[in-house]
Amino acid sequence: MEKGKLFLVGTPIGNMEDITLRALRVLREADLVAAEDTRRARKLLSRYDIHTTVTSYHGHNEREKAESIANEVEAGKNVAVVSDAGMPGVADPGFRVVEECAGRGLQVEVVPGPSSLTASIALAGLPLNGFHYDGFIPRKKGERRTRLVGLLREGEAVVFYEAPHRLLDTLSDLAELAPKRTVVVTRELTKVHEEVLRGTAAQVLASMGEGKPRGEFVVIVAPGEGEEAPPLPELADEVAALVDGGLAPREAVKAVAQKHAVSQREVYNAWLERKAET
Repeated sequence: MEKGKLFLVGTPIGNMEDITLRALRVLREADLVAAEDTRRARKLLSRYDIHTTVTSYHGHNEREKAESIANEVEAGKNVAVVSDAGMPGVADPGFRVVEECAGRGLQVEVVPGPSSLTASIALAGLPLNGFHYDGFIPRKKGERRTRLVGLLREGEAVVFYEAPHRLLDTLSDLAELAPKRTVVVTRELTKVHEEVLRGTAAQVLASMGEGKPRGEFVVIVAPGEGEEAPPLPELADEVAALVDGGLAPREAVKAVAQKHAVSQREVYNAWLERKAET
């Protein structure tokens, strides 16, 4: 193995057999393995009788450790970076050490491996020649809904990760903001309890039952078909028509915003501007 190189190594997302021969060789021959979770890394290494030294490299020490790892590479050592599962740097630590090494002109090599992102896309059964990947969407309700409105307005497919304790709220938002779009939710891919749920957001919610979701989830929202929202002045006209028909302004704004998957605040402000002009 050539000396003085950083390796980004893809590791199994569940099933331990999903690792390449090249990944095993790199992990075996490296001078150091920098791992997001040292316990998981040692479990993987032990399974394949690999005894390379392991050090921690995670979200809380990433900035400092990136520099020290780059120092090791600069000194002629080979360092393999692994995340908890999948590809380092994809919604996991990794980019800072790549940035640091690349900035010093050091060699960086990727060893491709499993990814829940691409595995979910393959399982989705949707026309995803292009899509918007959004990592983890915001946790807070208002920020999450605003982000979803923006993503849905673009019309293309959307793919993101979601935590189990937020999944039901996110699906509820999607049922309201994009009731007709197909949604695919994958859970625990390559593991014992692997599951793929398909349907509208409301149908997926119903199929999940009343128990609390468990596991790791990927959510895919199908592309929109002719769903681009009308200009704000036209939305204001719709609100005005509903108000003239007897609906309360707040309810009219909410109805129009939900219909076109846009922000209620934007619709409300547009309606206020229209009122001021008449």
